[in-house]
Amino acid sequence: MAPQWHLGPVTVEVHGLFVALAVFAAVLVFSHEARRRGAVNEQSIVAVAGALIGGAIGMRLSGWAQHLDLSANPSLAQAWEFGSRSILGGLLGAYIGVHVAKRLGGYRGKTGDLFAPAVALGMAIGRIGCLLTEAPGRPTNLPWGIHAPASTPECPACLTGQAMHPSFVYEIVFQLVAFAVLLSLRNRITHPGELFVIYIAAYAVFRFFVEFFRANETVWLDLTRPQWFLLPTLLIIGFRLCYGYRHGYYRRAARSEEVPV
Repeated sequence: MAPQWHLGPVTVEVHGLFVALAVFAAVLVFSHEARRRGAVNEQSIVAVAGALIGGAIGMRLSGWAQHLDLSANPSLAQAWEFGSRSILGGLLGAYIGVHVAKRLGGYRGKTGDLFAPAVALGMAIGRIGCLLTEAPGRPTNLPWGIHAPASTPECPACLTGQAMHPSFVYEIVFQLVAFAVLLSLRNRITHPGELFVIYIAAYAVFRFFVEFFRANETVWLDLTRPQWFLLPTLLIIGFRLCYGYRHGYYRRAARSEEVPV
């Protein structure tokens, strides 16, 4: 059973609560950015709806294709009911959801720059729920190692009382720093969509390396499933950043020049 908080007669599922708070915060930041950029319209609302629906589907179904042997994977119905709630699956689902919603609505403008700071703040809040309910990370002797209750699901180190890497704290700090950096860059990165590209690139690199401290199972060559998912992603993003650099998309950011929005 998922960890719960009991607030008087009300029972609240902890992870779900922080996911809801994360979505609420992300919508507030997105709305603020849309107003600031003069992009509040029906198309931006459709894009948000697509992101929410696609993200929810991606998170729930992300545990479906876990094994190369398809017969060893759960059915789609089982994946939906007992899904792993993967953040990477949610991001991929949200990305697809936005594009589908924009295509259906006939909108060709780019909305990624509106989503970038919103996603970063939402991720920071959502990871608090992960920290409170999931295995923190791999065992460590470092002084900042933390302990988790023995009742934490799928956490052998919790049963033995070992200190573990606070991997979710690492990510919370990363996301808060990313949020601040994205806010500082939003008037200097003016080419549409590039702020989102920068965020995705930074998060992909960070997530690949933080996986070495996460409690996720390794599947091949001591790499986890998220790392295998991220390897081709990093290659694609690397080419995309080179393309943007060659076309001068980041020149103003390097010179700290602000352009009014």
